[in-house]
This record gives sequence, structure tokens and C-alpha cells, in this order.
Amino acid sequence: MTTIAEPAVEAPALGLHTDLSNESYHADKTSLSSSGARKLLPPSTPAHFRYEQDNPQPPSKTFDYGNAAHKLVLGNGPELAVIEYDTWNTKDAKAAVAEARERGAIPLKQHEMDMVDAMAAAIRRHPLAAALLDPAYGAPEQSGFWLDEATNIRRRVRFDWLPSHQEGRLIIPDYKTTTDASNAAMQKDIDKYGYHQQADWYETGARALGLGDHTAELLLIAQEKKPPYLVNVIGIPFGSRVIASAKNRHAIETFAHCESTGHWPGYADHEPNYLELPGYAEHRDKELYLS
Repeated sequence: MTTIAEPAVEAPALGLHTDLSNESYHADKTSLSSSGARKLLPPSTPAHFRYEQDNPQPPSKTFDYGNAAHKLVLGNGPELAVIEYDTWNTKDAKAAVAEARERGAIPLKQHEMDMVDAMAAAIRRHPLAAALLDPAYGAPEQSGFWLDEATNIRRRVRFDWLPSHQEGRLIIPDYKTTTDASNAAMQKDIDKYGYHQQADWYETGARALGLGDHTAELLLIAQEKKPPYLVNVIGIPFGSRVIASAKNRHAIETFAHCESTGHWPGYADHEPNYLELPGYAEHRDKELYLS
């Protein structure tokens, strides 16, 4: 039996795309995104990155809430489908959820829809967040592709929002949903999720794409997913950006090397990793047993 190979997906052209679908953006496996760059670095590995590229993650409630909030806050995204069942463990409810996902919609219970409606309303009441996401002065979900000068690999970015007026310093808002938007919690999340790397990536992309006057700053708009749906607008200081730039450069070079060799390494290929005790454990046990 002869099998017919699926036609290769044509990579988007270099430059800014104002109407590229989210599916087309993520379908481009020839370019490296900010989230991909972070996946290449410890504690992850290139092997994890390659697996996730080849095996997209299934839907989850966490992603559903975030995507639904993005839809209502930014005004662009998949359909939100309220599934009119109290529980989703019946045959009819499961069929309704599956049908919604099949057509590309996000299935939600009514109380979940009420939650994301309330989140969008809270954003509109927040003076700074509302100004940054004013639909009269910007547009959501715009994609950019450019060549990295040092390695010649394709890099990509999908801006949550781009201002329509791009003279002077360009401010790039990026919307995040979270359980805790306090300064202390977000400081940990910046490290945990690499938001400083995202800031450097997006700002580099904006400059490469000729947006603004070659200066750009990403601001995180973090919003809690529980009442009163508080909002915290956060900038990334210069020192953290310097670190982020170095990490991104390492990720880009790792990607370029893996692409050229076809080898996507995991933890250890040929030699064992010798691991010391964690510092706190070594200090504890020395005090208890060696003193």
C-alpha cells in the first residue's frame, strides 16, 4: 500500500504578520520561540523541547482558563463555548465538550465563563492595564519572524498586544493569569517561568522587526483568577534583562547546534552526573553527624 506524505507546511515569511492564526504560528517548526528557548535550558533539556515540538500537549483546565481570559481581555482568540451541564462526566456532556474542542472552541462551565467575564471587567477598571490594552490604540495577537544575526536561525514572537502608534519607545504589554499576582509571588514566577527571558526575546524581536524607534519594553499584566481579580503591572529591571539575554543566547546556540547535528540530548549521554547534597541538607547533616 502506497502512503501519500502530507504536504510540508510553508514557513511564514520574515517580518510582521497582523493576521496570522495561532495555529499557523505554532505550526512553524523551523523557527525558535521564547517558550521554546526556555525549554532548551535546564532544568529542561533539548530532548524535552524536541518531544514537545513533535507531541503537542493536550488541553488542560489551566490553559483553558488562560486562553479564555486572553480572548475576553484582548478581544481575539478561539470561541468560548458554555457547556450547559452541571457535571461533565455524563455521556451527553462529554460529547458536547468533545464537539466544542473539535471545532476549535474552549469549553467552559457557566461559572467559569462568569469568572473570565469578571476578569475582563477588572482589567477594564484598572487604569494602567486598561490604557495599555486600549483597543482604540492597538491590536492583539500579532506575529513576527526574523533571522538571528549570529546563527542565521529563524526566531519568532507572538505579541499579545502591539500599540498602533509606534513612534518613540514601544511598550509591549503581555497578559498573564495567575493564582497570586503579588510582588513576592511574581518575583518567584519571573524566575520559575523565565518571564525575564520572554521580555528580552520580545524586545529583541520588536527591534529586529523595526517597531518603535529601536527601543522597546515589555510590561507584564498579571491578573489573579479569583475575586476580586486583582491586577499587577510589572516591569523587568535592567540587571535581570542582562541575565535573560545571556540565557537566550545560550538557548539559541543550543538550538542551532541541535538542528545542525540532529541530536537533541537529554540529561547525560556518556558519563554519570555526580551530584552533591543540596546546600541546606549538607549543612544540616554536618551539624548533626560530623560535629
